[in-house]
Amino acid sequence: MTYTSSTVRVPDVAAVPRHVAIIMDGNGRWATERRLPRVAGHTRGVDAVRATVESCARRGVEFVTLFAFSSENWRRPTDEVSFLMRLFVTALEREIGKLHANGIRLRVVGDVSMFDDRIRALIQRAETKTAPHADHRCELRRTVGHHGGDEEAHRAVARTRRSRARR
Repeated sequence: MTYTSSTVRVPDVAAVPRHVAIIMDGNGRWATERRLPRVAGHTRGVDAVRATVESCARRGVEFVTLFAFSSENWRRPTDEVSFLMRLFVTALEREIGKLHANGIRLRVVGDVSMFDDRIRALIQRAETKTAPHADHRCELRRTVGHHGGDEEAHRAVARTRRSRARR
């Protein structure tokens, strides 16, 4: 039996995607499966994000969206949430200079109102420091306070499309 394609022409595909989205999920499970504390998984997750963002920037990916802390995460045990907040502070303090030096713009998207003043100030400082990279080599969008699921993914795609339309 012979099959024919209804596709007249397959469109060309860029060698590198313009946008990569990452859902930070499973770090705690990864650690638990290895008989490590859940927080060890979160720490390794930061390392994985760093390597991924660096790789994306080197390869010419324009946008990296990191879904990193959903509204559901506030329901975790208090000590785990506290650790995640300290990890966020440490990551911001440690990585912002590297992002800036590498021409990567950071934008934190979502509801930051639940974060304490120190974290909100660090976010503002990080966004301000990397804002000159508007003609960015790569833009890292870290979503926070999102509701998870398909709804947030659709919003991220819509934001990227609006951003592309403005160019």
